[in-house]
Amino acid sequence: MAASRNRRPSPPKAAEPLLHRAARIENRYHDFRERRARRRGHRATIVPYTGYGSTAWVRVLGRVLLTAPSKSQRTEDQSVRGWRSFTSVPSAHAEVTVDIAGTRTTVIADRGGVIDTTVQATLTAGWQTISLSTHGGRTVEAPIFIVSDDSTVGMVSDIDDTVMVTALPRPFLAAWNTFVLDEHARTPTPGMAVLYERLRHANPDSPMVYLSTGAWNVAPTLTRFLSRNLYPAGALLLTDWGPTHDRWFRSGSEHKRTNLLRLVDDFPSMKWLLVGDDGQHDEQLYGELVESHPDNVVAVLIRQLSIGEAVLAGGRAKAEAHSSSPVPWLYAPDGAGLSEQLDALGLLSQEQQVIQPEVPPE
Repeated sequence: MAASRNRRPSPPKAAEPLLHRAARIENRYHDFRERRARRRGHRATIVPYTGYGSTAWVRVLGRVLLTAPSKSQRTEDQSVRGWRSFTSVPSAHAEVTVDIAGTRTTVIADRGGVIDTTVQATLTAGWQTISLSTHGGRTVEAPIFIVSDDSTVGMVSDIDDTVMVTALPRPFLAAWNTFVLDEHARTPTPGMAVLYERLRHANPDSPMVYLSTGAWNVAPTLTRFLSRNLYPAGALLLTDWGPTHDRWFRSGSEHKRTNLLRLVDDFPSMKWLLVGDDGQHDEQLYGELVESHPDNVVAVLIRQLSIGEAVLAGGRAKAEAHSSSPVPWLYAPDGAGLSEQLDALGLLSQEQQVIQPEVPPE
């Protein structure tokens, strides 16, 4: 087995440092809500997220929330969707049993109920399913994409204003998109789904990762949006809003930077195709990765915002700033323009045999 696929699970984490005052206040607030929810008979519900892994380990993602008991699974699922997901009570430090091919491992959620841990497991490449359960709750299944030992190319994509037109810098519209609209009312970026499908056809065994600064609360909505608009299925890496152990607010840029470096560490022989837009921090973050790990990046694709979108986003960086980069930087306002440039570079073969990509298990 290739050494690059034998990454072992991270060692147990050391004790958390002294919490920031804001985090301590948040903890007391969540403790109060959790005690109140349990007295009212609410039970633990696991919201599974799509994960990824190699043939030797799996990154397990999910969240544990306390929800009102219901005879209908559909009603229970709806209680953690849309705006309700932001009012749900997280189950801090919940014990979760992960069942992978009959082997069970107990993991602990963080103080926000988020499960993000690496478990050693032996699985075959392709889409697999693992089971998650916790005391008092029903068992749920999570899809996991296992990367082949022979895979050498992967793709990382931003979401806001890259695959989905959100006008994120406008606070009121962003709030409307997040708390009110469902996936049917969100607008896909023209041509991007077709581009991603072509990339998946050209590299059917490659991992697909969607990396965003959005909150885990909206993961189910984003997953349905990607599916309805025919984007390839893949792991979704979001963040947990609120204070951290050392600051009032989480850093979206640091969240992306940390996960990009983790992907390089997880798959050291992988070359990544990085896709983002020129309205936030994607260019800067991707540029840092190209500079520090040029052998792990095959190309950078940047979707150019319209003049109005760019103004709202605070301007855009200049494409010529990357003219001396060791990897290609491609710019276009939509997926069709980026696809043409990829064709010109030979990164998308028109003669590539079309292979229907696998879909994650339901």
